[in-house]
Amino acid sequence: MRSRSLVVCALAMSLFVAACSDDSSSSNATAEDTAAEVPETTVAATDAPTTAAPTTTVDPATAAMAYTEPGPYPVGVTTLQLPDGGPLVEVWYPAVEGTTGTEGYDARDFTPEALKAILTADVAADFSYTAGRDADVADGSFPLVGFSHGFSGFRLQSTGLTSHLASWGMVVVSSDHPSRDLAHLTDMLSAGTRPADTSVAELTGAIDLILRANSTDGSRFFGVIDDTHIATLGHSAGGGTAYRVALADDRVDGYVSMASGVSLGRGNDTTSTTLEPTTTVAPEYPEKPSFFIAGTADGIADAEELTRPSFEGAPSPSLLWLIEGAGHLAFSDLCTLGGGLGIIGVAESNGLTAFLDSTPAIRSLGSDGCNPPALPVEDTFPIIDHSITSWLRSLFGIDADPVGLDESVSDQYSTPVEIQTR
Repeated sequence: MRSRSLVVCALAMSLFVAACSDDSSSSNATAEDTAAEVPETTVAATDAPTTAAPTTTVDPATAAMAYTEPGPYPVGVTTLQLPDGGPLVEVWYPAVEGTTGTEGYDARDFTPEALKAILTADVAADFSYTAGRDADVADGSFPLVGFSHGFSGFRLQSTGLTSHLASWGMVVVSSDHPSRDLAHLTDMLSAGTRPADTSVAELTGAIDLILRANSTDGSRFFGVIDDTHIATLGHSAGGGTAYRVALADDRVDGYVSMASGVSLGRGNDTTSTTLEPTTTVAPEYPEKPSFFIAGTADGIADAEELTRPSFEGAPSPSLLWLIEGAGHLAFSDLCTLGGGLGIIGVAESNGLTAFLDSTPAIRSLGSDGCNPPALPVEDTFPIIDHSITSWLRSLFGIDADPVGLDESVSDQYSTPVEIQTR
C-alpha cells in the first residue's frame, strides 16, 4: 500500500471476488492431450443411466429437496487446453463406480504474480470437493453444459455447482477467459481499458474441444457425450456469455443466467467496471428455454433492474427464481474463503484493511453476498444446486416432468424464493 503496485494488487483482489470468479486448475495439459479428450455422441440423454427422481406428484417439501444432495455418480475432473496454447479448460464428469479423491484450488493461485507474493498470511483461501483427478468416465451418454465465469474471475469459481451437476449425470466444461480473468486484471487496470471480449469464442471452443474428444478413439471421453443435448450456464458477466453462445450456436438447447441478465453491458457482458461504462443495448433473445436466477440482496447486478426485465423479455418457456437475501457471490465458492468473509477476508489478513476502508466500492465488490445481512451461502447453495440441476435435467429430457421448480416450492427453503414461469 506504500507503493502503487500494492494498491493495484489490492484492487485486483477485490475486483476478483466482485464479478464471479472461475479457477484455473493446477494440472497443465498440452493441446495434444486435449485433442484426445472430447466426446461426440448421438445417444439421447434419456438413455443415460440415472436414478429415479421424485415425480411432480410428491409433496412440495420433498420436491424442493430432490437435487440438493450429490447425485448417484462419483465425480471425475480433468484439465484440458484449447488449441494453439489457448486458455485452460476444466472438465467435470460422471466417473466410474468406486472413484474417490479430493480436489480443490487455492484462489491465490489465480491472482497476478505481484499479488500472489503479498497474500502469504495463514488464512483459508482454498476450496475443496470430492472428485477423482483423471478418473475413468462412467458408462453412458451424458448431456453437456458449458460454464462461463465473470469479470476478474477464473474457471473454477463455481466448482461446488459444476461438480454437483456432474454427480447428476452431466459433463461440464469451463474455460478461463483471459480478456476478463483475474490473472490479467492488473494489466487492464494499468492500461485503464479492457481488451476485446473473447469469452464467446472460448466457451464455444471448450464445447468444441470436448465434442472432438467424444469422437476421438482412445480419448477418455470417446463416445460418452450426447451432442444432441447441450446447455450453457454463466455467473455475472458469464451469464451474458452463456446467453450469447445460446443465441449464436444452434447446438445449444437453452441457457441459465445466474446473478446476471441479457439487457445491459458491453456485448451483453453484464458486469460493469470502472474500466468501461455499462451501456444499454437492445437484446435479441434466442428462441430457446431460459432460466434466470438471482438474489434479492445482490448489490452488483441488481435483480430488479437486470434479471427480472431479462426474464420478462425472454420468449417462453422461461423460469425466474429470486432468492430472498442472497447476494452476488452466492453463486460461487468464494464466500467460503477468508473465514467466511470471502476474498476480502483474505486481503484483510494480509494487511490490506486500510486500503479497503479507503475504497468502500471495492470492498463491496469483493464481499457482496458474503457478509450479513446477506443470507449465509450455506443456506443458498442447496437452493441453487437443486434448481439448476432440476432445470437442466428437465431441459435434457432426463426427467419427464420438471421436479420442484414451480411456485409450490417457493416457501420450502430457509428463505423465501419468488418463482415465476412464462
